[in-house]
Amino acid sequence: MSARDTDEVHRTSSPLELLYDLTFVVAVAQVADELAKKLEAGHALQGIVPFIMVFFAIWWAWLNFTWFASAYDADDVPYRLLVLLQMGGVLVLAAGVPAAFEHQNFLGITLGYFIMRIGLVAQWVRAAIDNPDGRATAIRYAIGVTIVQLLWLSRLLLPTDAANQWWTVYLAFVVLATLEGVVPFWAERTGMTTWHPHHIAERYGLFTIILLGETIAVLAIGNSNVITAGDHVGPLIAVGICALVLIFALWWLYFLQPSGDGLAAHREGSFFWGFTHYFIFAGLGSLGAGLQVVVLSAGGSVKISAAEAAWSVSIPVALYLASLLVAHVRILPGILVHAWIVVPTVLVLLVLPLLADSIGLPIIFALIAVVVAGAAGATMALGRKTFGVAA
Repeated sequence: MSARDTDEVHRTSSPLELLYDLTFVVAVAQVADELAKKLEAGHALQGIVPFIMVFFAIWWAWLNFTWFASAYDADDVPYRLLVLLQMGGVLVLAAGVPAAFEHQNFLGITLGYFIMRIGLVAQWVRAAIDNPDGRATAIRYAIGVTIVQLLWLSRLLLPTDAANQWWTVYLAFVVLATLEGVVPFWAERTGMTTWHPHHIAERYGLFTIILLGETIAVLAIGNSNVITAGDHVGPLIAVGICALVLIFALWWLYFLQPSGDGLAAHREGSFFWGFTHYFIFAGLGSLGAGLQVVVLSAGGSVKISAAEAAWSVSIPVALYLASLLVAHVRILPGILVHAWIVVPTVLVLLVLPLLADSIGLPIIFALIAVVVAGAAGATMALGRKTFGVAA
């Protein structure tokens, strides 16, 4: 398991990486569905808090595997078997999602996460043995990740039998999530791993497509269920068209950013770029839940207000747009000029739902799609001047 060349030509995602990503489809779908149930019932806070925690586990495990594979993809039998172990952990985590949302029982989530992370520890140990140049960094990763995983298991011992004791579980999450983020900074002080900038940019782009695909699946299933019941076909067709435009505009906006070139030119900004993607991915992950709420609301199956339904979409989209700008600041310095587009767009998205109860959810949803599509068009035009790249 020797380190790969950072300038390797034609470096693309491997078939194993693509298969690995598919296991996350199940986990993300589970999380989005559980969040949608809480939003539909009018219990947004009870859904958002576990969503933040569970989605962190999904995202962080995927992120760590992705960056490791970019630097040390041996693709031999032991490597493949350890990836298989991590895939099994994803499925265990996905199975524990309902219990985490309904009963604040994080046993399944924690065990699945532990399996994924320990599989990666074994990969780091192999890298430490086979690659002397990166041994110090690999050992630090193996030690740091192992310690934090033991702390995650210890978190299961915290008392949760009383309502006023749940804050300790949430506080522990904040502390341990912070420690997870500290490990890479500590480990790479002895030398940065040899990740490939364009490979990393492609991997993040593929995960973005997976999340967008989840929203399309939610939209299709939701529309099918309501149309089968024979209710509100007209509004649902309008919602479906606008949702497709919205998703397409979000996709277009992401891939307007020349991230690969930016990472190659500014490797020192990789941590900030990679970590800030949590908010980009969380925005897309929660958008799937929001679209489900909008579809059911347009079909007359949800009792929450039209404004609440509209916010379930506008807030995730606003988070996505703002995070997309912030994430690229370190690797694409010229992107700050796009704030003239992003900031007004975000403000409009957050204000529009206030009109939903008076003029109707379908119209507000159409306006959200139009606003985001307009932002994509403006960004495309400005991007040519900023980065000198084609749309």
